[in-house]
Amino acid sequence: MTIKELCKEAHENARKHGFWEDWDRRCSSELALQDDYNNAIATRLMLIVSELGEALEGLRYSDMANFEEELADVAIRLADLCGGLGIDLESEVKKKMKKNRKRGYKHGKAF
Repeated sequence: MTIKELCKEAHENARKHGFWEDWDRRCSSELALQDDYNNAIATRLMLIVSELGEALEGLRYSDMANFEEELADVAIRLADLCGGLGIDLESEVKKKMKKNRKRGYKHGKAF
């Protein structure tokens, strides 16, 4: 599965299971404000953060199966967001990796 396919499938599944109802309510009309879009996106970003927190808990309890599952959830939530917003994540990852190859050691930071 390519990253593009992952984004498409993750978004279709999330939409099918009701995770985009708030987006549809807030953002489907011509009267939607930029704040409506930003709040709906922020909600999805926090869902990604919550999956990272769950991964941390798996690690803290030495539950590697749960840790790995939660990391998969992070990728799925990110793919869903990109799929919903029409972001070509595969292209963005390639561009960022190329940029990072040219950056200094620890990007010039102490840690």
